[in-house]
Amino acid sequence: MSQPDTISVASPADFHVHLRQGPLAEVVTKHVRQGGFSLAYVMPNLKPPITNTEQALLYRAQLQAIDPAVEYLMTLYLSPELTPAEIRRAARAGIVGVKSYPRGVTTNSEGGIESYEAYYPVFAAMEEEGMVLNLHGEVPSSAETNTCVLNAEPAFLPHLRKLHAQFPRLRIVLEHATTRAAVECVKSLGDTVACTITAHHLALTVDDWAGQSWHFCKPVAKYPDDRAALWEVVKEGHPRFFLGSDSAPHPAETKATASPTQPCAAGVYTSPILLPLVAHLLESFGALDKLEGFVSTHGRAFYGRPVAENDRRVVLKRASGKAVGIEGYGSGPTHVVPFWAGKAIGWEIVEESSREEIS
Repeated sequence: MSQPDTISVASPADFHVHLRQGPLAEVVTKHVRQGGFSLAYVMPNLKPPITNTEQALLYRAQLQAIDPAVEYLMTLYLSPELTPAEIRRAARAGIVGVKSYPRGVTTNSEGGIESYEAYYPVFAAMEEEGMVLNLHGEVPSSAETNTCVLNAEPAFLPHLRKLHAQFPRLRIVLEHATTRAAVECVKSLGDTVACTITAHHLALTVDDWAGQSWHFCKPVAKYPDDRAALWEVVKEGHPRFFLGSDSAPHPAETKATASPTQPCAAGVYTSPILLPLVAHLLESFGALDKLEGFVSTHGRAFYGRPVAENDRRVVLKRASGKAVGIEGYGSGPTHVVPFWAGKAIGWEIVEESSREEIS
C-alpha cells in the first residue's frame, strides 16, 4: 500500500513542553508554532517554580506576549505550599494540572516531593475540581534499593497504581514513558489514567545516549524492547497514549560540556521540528496513519480540549531530505541546538489551513 505524499493534521497539541523564562523563553516559545503546534501544556519547573495561581497566570501572560497564537495550558508545581484551597482557586482561574517531580530526579526538581500520602488532601481537591495530576514517573537513585536511571521508572509504577486506587476519578498522566512495564501498567488501569510519549523516546535507546550528551535526558531512553513497546502502543492507536514532547531547551554549552563536578544538562529540544519529526518517526515503524490521533485527538479528548470546527489544520508534505541545521537558535546563554541536528527529516510543514479552506 502506497504512502501519502501529503498529510493534514487537525490542530496538533503538545501535552508536555518546557518554555523556560526570561531571554531563553523569548527564543524558544515561538518554536511551538514553528514546529506545527497550536496548544502547549506548559511545565512549571522554573526558578523559582510555579506554585500558585498568580504565578501561573503571570507566566501565561508572559508567554502570550511572545506568541499569542498558541493556547497555553498552565500547571502548578506540587510542593508543600500547594493546598486544597489553592487548587480550587487555580481551577476557577483555568489552571489545568499539577506536576509532581520526585526530588532530585530531573531538571529543577530539588523541591520535589518525597511522600505522596502527604498530598492526599490536595489530590482529593483536584479530583473534585477535575484537574489533572501529571507524574514524572521515576524514583531517586539509591544504592540501598539498587535503583538507577535504568530501572527508576519501573520502580515508580507501584506509586501510580496506589494513587489510582486511592483516587479512581482523578485524571492522572504518567509522563514520558520509556519502558514496556510503564506501557503495560497504564493500559491495565482505568480510563482516568493516560500516558505521554516523547518523539525522542520513539527514536533513542541506551546506545544513543551513552557517551552522547546531546541525547541525554531524564528519563533516559531504555532498551530496544522498551522502545518497541512504545512503537506498538502508538501503532495500536491506543486513545490513552499521546504526544507530550518534553521538549527541554538547554543552552548548548551546558549540553556539550561536562566536568567532574557538573554533568551535562538533561533534556533534548524538539519543539522547532516536532510535527515533521513525529511524522518521520511514525512512518519508520508503520504508524503514519495514527499521526493525527497521537498528536491531536487522543490528548485533546483526555484533557477535554477537543478540536473545534474552526481550528487550523497543519499540512505536511514529503521533504527532499534536507538536514536539520546544526547551528541552532539564539546566541550565548540562549543558544539552543535541536534534536536530530545534522540529520534529514522526511516531512515538512507547507501550510496551515482551516477546515473550510481544505474542503
